[in-house]
Amino acid sequence: MVNCFQQLAQVLEYGSAVLATVTAVKGSVPREVGAKLVVDVGGQAFNTIGGGAGEAKVLRQAQEVLKTGKKQFVEIDLSGAPQRQTQGVCGGHMRVWLERWQGDAAKLLVHSILRSLQAGQSVTFVTPFEQDRTPYLVENAVCVDPTAAFVETLQPPPTLLIVGAGHVGIQLAKVADQIGFQVAVQDDRPDWANAHHYPQASQILAIEIDQAIASLAAHQNLYAALVTRGYTYDLAALQLLLQRPIPCQYIGMIGSEKRVRQVYGAIAHRGISKEKLASIYGPIGLDIGALTPEEIAVSIGAELIMVRRGGTGRSLSEQLRRQLVI
Repeated sequence: MVNCFQQLAQVLEYGSAVLATVTAVKGSVPREVGAKLVVDVGGQAFNTIGGGAGEAKVLRQAQEVLKTGKKQFVEIDLSGAPQRQTQGVCGGHMRVWLERWQGDAAKLLVHSILRSLQAGQSVTFVTPFEQDRTPYLVENAVCVDPTAAFVETLQPPPTLLIVGAGHVGIQLAKVADQIGFQVAVQDDRPDWANAHHYPQASQILAIEIDQAIASLAAHQNLYAALVTRGYTYDLAALQLLLQRPIPCQYIGMIGSEKRVRQVYGAIAHRGISKEKLASIYGPIGLDIGALTPEEIAVSIGAELIMVRRGGTGRSLSEQLRRQLVI
């Protein structure tokens, strides 16, 4: 979401833009409610609402909205029904709202949204469907007639705090950046924690772990991967992360089962409950047989996606393959 509004902010600097938002879906569709697409004055699209003929239809209508300023819905039929004009065969329907953004007021709104999201804070965003009203932010969630406006809570992007700036951390930052995480890196060694090793990082924290975690105290969507160089660093980071007032979405710790058990035993003596210990993903990552730093980073990235999206971690082909051999 941050990327989408960053793109919108950029294109508004040189002209108008259309923001396309999926406001309703039914059945099987390629994107979720709230997915967005930006179209600039030259017709160039940023982000996607699913691609294919359905998105092509949105891009065509966006040109009209850019010219006239008249907001409109676009209905995308993905049912594949033979008697209907369709834009795909996913099986469902999507409703997409197109609205032109332009001028100083639009720029101020976009930058206000970005400031909150980049600080790790959610915002409630209201898009009225009336032609004479413009989008706005509200302090708290509101109840609005869904036929009159689209209300969404824009969540800050997940931030992955990589504790330990070694070889695995370098590769993990690349993977995390690709899968939509903001990356923060902590290590008390500036020779490792630097922009040369971590060009993807939005924050490089070459400071002690307590200072680093304190600097992220307000982040509502924090994930942490402990890929440190030793047991004592794991212990210090874990105690602080488990005591955050805003709980981490995920804490993973690299190492052998023996090392992880050592850390569990030591931290349990410091008064951390078994329930909190059980929330730690240790050893970190999914079991894909990873050996190299690159492979380990992919394993961790897959686990991050699983936790974020609610997946199972099983092979997608498992059930079908079982059916074939019965």
